[in-house]
Amino acid sequence: MFLELVSFTGCGKSEISAEPQVKNTFANPVWDGADPWMIKHGDHYIYCYSVNNAIVVSRSKYMTRRGKLKAIWRAPSSGWNSNCVWAPEIHFINGHWYVYYAAGVSGPPFIHQRTGVLRSATDDVFSDYKDMGMLYTGDNPGTPASNIWAIDMTVLEYRGKLYAVWSGWNKQVDTDATPQNLYIAEMENPYTMKGKRVLLSSPEESWETGGPLNLNEGPEILKHGDHIFIVYSCRESWLVDYRLGMLQLINPDGNVLDPSNWKKKGPVFQGTSTVYGVGHCSFVKSPDGTEDWIVYHSKKSSSPGWERDVRMQPFTWNADGTPDFGTPVPAGQEINRPSGEVEVEQAEIK
Repeated sequence: MFLELVSFTGCGKSEISAEPQVKNTFANPVWDGADPWMIKHGDHYIYCYSVNNAIVVSRSKYMTRRGKLKAIWRAPSSGWNSNCVWAPEIHFINGHWYVYYAAGVSGPPFIHQRTGVLRSATDDVFSDYKDMGMLYTGDNPGTPASNIWAIDMTVLEYRGKLYAVWSGWNKQVDTDATPQNLYIAEMENPYTMKGKRVLLSSPEESWETGGPLNLNEGPEILKHGDHIFIVYSCRESWLVDYRLGMLQLINPDGNVLDPSNWKKKGPVFQGTSTVYGVGHCSFVKSPDGTEDWIVYHSKKSSSPGWERDVRMQPFTWNADGTPDFGTPVPAGQEINRPSGEVEVEQAEIK
């Protein structure tokens, strides 16, 4: 947006100059969508999402605005991953971009969902991607046919090892009205699992149960100093009670694969009378690195369904090192842009 300034000369003529006017605030929601995944890589924010069975990536210097868009992968016309492409995440590991996504051969019912991984050809997020296949998320790695339903995979890099964390079923069944748990497993590399999965969390607490279907899903890693957290979504994604819970690693020197080394807390972020069904988040630093932000989705109305939009807001830290996400900011309320973003825009337009 430009503000026209008129200056008058002694000859009675006017000169019109255009001076850029940079807005210091923004308001939620920032765009339509669900399961928002955003990471900061160098000076850019990489945003990844699925639409019409394709995976799209955006690269922008701004958190609050998506930039160049490219569909980096489209589901094949047949096969295990030909439909129901959900909730992709993109991670930069050892010089390549890896995209973890859920897909199935058909649905509804959504009983065929498995997790796949893509790998970029180069370190350019817009390069070509190779389909590295389906990841094994069951209990018998030696028997690929025994694979079990899995969605929302993320990865944890910790002390030289790589772990996968995802939402899955206890066993394969023929109904999607099935409780979901969180599982963790060590990875041999970004596209190969190592060993058996470990049950990390089930929906058992009063704040993550009580509706028509008990879910633990959308796990995301949050690090703060020596503290490691898994922030996840619980309750039903199509209802207003969708919310966030949290697991915290108790002993940083202990076994990450030991469920007793994680403690549960919640809800750590939930809706209000005007913001419904908040969940499935990601975390990024502001452009200048001084602020922490949560990017999440919410329902567009209180009616059951999956019409959602994407929001973001800053959060702080408690004295004990745990995150304080506060409460969701109402739609339309002005929020200061992420620290350093205004300066980035001002530098670009000079």
